[in-house]
Amino acid sequence: MQQIEADMVLVEGGTFNMGSNLPEASRAETPARTVSVDSFYISKFEVTQSLFESVMGSSMSYFSDPNVPVNNLSWQQANYFIEQLNSLTGANYRLPTEAEWEYAAKGGNKSQGFIYSGSDKIDDVAWYSENASNRAHPVGQKKPNELGLYDMTGNVGEFVIDAYDEGFYRYGPTDNPNNANDSKIGLAHKSVRGGSFAYDETLSESYRRDFASQNIIMADMGLRLVRDTK
Repeated sequence: MQQIEADMVLVEGGTFNMGSNLPEASRAETPARTVSVDSFYISKFEVTQSLFESVMGSSMSYFSDPNVPVNNLSWQQANYFIEQLNSLTGANYRLPTEAEWEYAAKGGNKSQGFIYSGSDKIDDVAWYSENASNRAHPVGQKKPNELGLYDMTGNVGEFVIDAYDEGFYRYGPTDNPNNANDSKIGLAHKSVRGGSFAYDETLSESYRRDFASQNIIMADMGLRLVRDTK
């Protein structure tokens, strides 16, 4: 827990434009809207295999390396890891909401309006399809964003707590929006953010949304820890 807390970054609450009105944005990413989020803590790194395996004993990571993000796991497995971590530490870590994730990726109240998380040049901040050699890389090798967060664009995609709803931006709340929906249905879709090492530059902007079935195991998927300030 000391190691985890040493890497947690305070994201001060505020408002930001979530989504996009650009013509290349998908229907699920529109319309852009002003959203507010409360303060929270987020890890500067994606969960590594070292951390994951210290809790779970092992992982099924396809790209095996202690400093590489845990990968080849499902949304359900990511949440089970967090449950076990909280049981061991007495803490209350969780996945971020989509709104928290996008706010942090865009730099929070320190945002400089970059296209990707920390730069307008994707190679500065991300492992993606053109430079990753189709694999995950050790965390923290690219430049951080304005908040000091690494790999928010690329490397492995990051699960969030929200169920995926294509129309949520059109009817969802704008104050701490949260579309968490606990489902026992294996094919229930959960939102995925940040692109990954397999995504093209044109699908890696910070507003981009994707989804995955909650029980499907994917080689380019991982997670990042968040906790409340209270």
